[in-house]
Amino acid sequence: MLFSRHGFLAPSLISLLLTGSAVADDARSRARDALQTLQGWYNPKSGIWDTCGWWDGASCMNTIADLAALDPSVMDTATYVFNNTFNIGPVSNPHPGPEIKTVFTRDNHQSSAVNASQWLNQAYDDDGWWALAWIGAYDVTKEGTYLELAEGIFQSLVDAWGTNCGGGGIPWNPTSTYVNSITNELFLSVAAHLANRVPERKEYYIRWAQKEWDWFTSQDFIGENGTINDGLLENCENNGATVWSYNQGVVLGGLVELNKASPNNTYLPSANKIAKAAIETLADSNNVIHEFCEPQCLPDGTQFKGIFIRNLRKLQKASPHDLYRKVITSCADSIWDNDRNEKGQFGVNWAGPIEAVVDASTHSSAFDALVAAVAVLN
Repeated sequence: MLFSRHGFLAPSLISLLLTGSAVADDARSRARDALQTLQGWYNPKSGIWDTCGWWDGASCMNTIADLAALDPSVMDTATYVFNNTFNIGPVSNPHPGPEIKTVFTRDNHQSSAVNASQWLNQAYDDDGWWALAWIGAYDVTKEGTYLELAEGIFQSLVDAWGTNCGGGGIPWNPTSTYVNSITNELFLSVAAHLANRVPERKEYYIRWAQKEWDWFTSQDFIGENGTINDGLLENCENNGATVWSYNQGVVLGGLVELNKASPNNTYLPSANKIAKAAIETLADSNNVIHEFCEPQCLPDGTQFKGIFIRNLRKLQKASPHDLYRKVITSCADSIWDNDRNEKGQFGVNWAGPIEAVVDASTHSSAFDALVAAVAVLN
């Protein structure tokens, strides 16, 4: 019985509410601590985090934006990072790409404020990561320059449209014919995110997101068990390559955003099918997600699981499921209890123990799970 006959909250419910509040406060405290530790790697002269690569830097920034959206107490750190990275970050671009060399604005007139070409790398997936990062920064600051930058990056991806597989999609990079999953999932996600944030161009971005998803589902990316493999062979058949966690994740966020922009009764069911298949494949008996490369996942695999959890929590918000909440909180708890060294840094194996390199990439990936826990426990 939750209420007494006098209409007051019963002691059992009060205890439950207090317990829930304490758990949520603890989740926020953990995430704040993880952010402070991550910032120990931040290099103000490079605009990204020491020990992680170019695209990983975008992922780090996205996670900070996600926490700032949930916890205003970290806004000063977030806005500092966004502003400094916006101004300094291009010096860290290791392979400035040939994608575009023109300045993008919505009205196709030049602007000195936004030069998307500075952020383009010789890999279209890297470009997509930075577009999502700047969208995340826009979401918490409402700084229009960040959103315009994301639009410019996306336009360079549009210019790359068209592969030998059905004439659609985009290749991995400007000089490759490899058609991989992550690049096309990022194209979908960026387009769908922009559709919900640029009202005057909403239909344009919806069309591109729908076009990408229609093409993606007509290809052979998804394996028999419902998970997404790394990409396609030259003959456009599934290459049977590793089921990386981030390939199961980015598509979830893209479908959630697309369903928000243009509701359809297939988008969320498709996302749920992929998410459940991924959890069945990648989670252990304690609901902790693993990568096939553990414990040595350098240089890129160290980042992947956080991206999966980041997008799983977006799906949890749009289409709640006890399993998703359980996986998110189990991962966060295990990271804190089993995958944390004496400096408060996290490794790649969330079940522990730490057996390999600990750096900004491994830490920020785990930080993603702590942020997701804040979201589902609020």
